[in-house]
Amino acid sequence: MNKKCLEHKITAVEPDSIAEELELAPGDMVLSVNGQKIEDVFDYHYLINEEYLTVQVRKENGEEWELEIEKEYEDDLGITFESSLMDEYRSCRNHCIFCFIDQMPKGMRDTLYFKDDDSRLSFLQGNYVTLTNMSDHDIDRIIRYHLEPINISFHTMNPTLRCEMLRNRFAGDIFPKVRRMADAGIELNGQIVLCRGINDGEELNTSIQKLIEYLPQLRSVSVVPVGLTRFRDGLYPLEAFTPEDAGEVIDCIESWQKKIYGEFGLHFIHASDEWYVLAGRDFPEADRYDGYLQLENGVGMMRLLMEEVREALDEENGAVGLPPREISIATGMLAGPYLKNLCDRICEKYPHVLCHVYEIRNDYFGESITVAGLITGTDLLAQLKDKRLGGELLLPCSMLRSGERVFLDDASVEDLEKNLAVSIRVVESDGRDFVSAIVGE
Repeated sequence: MNKKCLEHKITAVEPDSIAEELELAPGDMVLSVNGQKIEDVFDYHYLINEEYLTVQVRKENGEEWELEIEKEYEDDLGITFESSLMDEYRSCRNHCIFCFIDQMPKGMRDTLYFKDDDSRLSFLQGNYVTLTNMSDHDIDRIIRYHLEPINISFHTMNPTLRCEMLRNRFAGDIFPKVRRMADAGIELNGQIVLCRGINDGEELNTSIQKLIEYLPQLRSVSVVPVGLTRFRDGLYPLEAFTPEDAGEVIDCIESWQKKIYGEFGLHFIHASDEWYVLAGRDFPEADRYDGYLQLENGVGMMRLLMEEVREALDEENGAVGLPPREISIATGMLAGPYLKNLCDRICEKYPHVLCHVYEIRNDYFGESITVAGLITGTDLLAQLKDKRLGGELLLPCSMLRSGERVFLDDASVEDLEKNLAVSIRVVESDGRDFVSAIVGE
């Protein structure tokens, strides 16, 4: 561990916080808490939870202060550090045959090409990690601090095949680490990126059977189809799934759900929404998603939205005497038909609203990419410029960089508003927000 990792620079102090009262300021360095050096954000938060603290700080002028603090248990000090992890981000050591980043075009912003594989981001942000760069020390800390949930990219339970898929000769060695965390009571979730002819079929069946051994600590596993862009020259030859393939995947998963639910009271293994759309089948009923543990992986997103819209409409009386309102919605090809259906139901209750739903074809990454989260400003502009948009264009928040109004291709919402000559409203994923945005509240 180098010195830089053990001294942490303050970049901001919250107003009226403990840190401000102690006269801490941006530029100061936190050296230790209760005599212990701080490896990263987990050490810091674990140590400052106590009611009585001794914090060693080096001021920007070089003076070292030892601060004795008495506070409520778990109260934060109100400090922001130079790095959210208080350490360098860990990059991926694998060369997966299905890696989406390898399939991205050149010329995008640098951060989009960084392959993270950091267990701390699994806890903080819900990222999925392969565990291939985790040491015994990392597992010790997860158990000691009881960091959960940890989200794991399994892909297969066949160690040899996992090495081949991740192109890492150590990729098959993770299962003792998973067992340690499960035995320590750490909550886990898993995912399988399914590749046609590689880890599907009997391999998928065997993987599910072996993953059951980690229940109940492993609460859910999602199965998602590999995403294939048009930028795959020179990469491993992967094939898209057919509707027939999707039906077989669903049948396998639903068969296991029935067995597992009878024994454990949860469905455990879940197919992402894309499988049901591709197979032309109805989404499962709401209670089969076990509380929607895998929404970020596209598992149950449409069912949850439909349920929330239904509940919102059941509670509303409809609008009377409101002025006419014409709006438009842009989304990916995957969600388009379902959003059209929901909009029809909303407009039936609110007849003052005229709503146009436009399905955006992904020319940027390729037509096989159908999710709204990978739609770019470039494609929105090209396909909406001659459309009837009304007084407001609604876009799902998944299209934008987290916390910002910027698309994947660095086009901004403001750029799009100017070029389309329409006001844009970014809509959260909640069904009530969706109804309110359409109605104009």
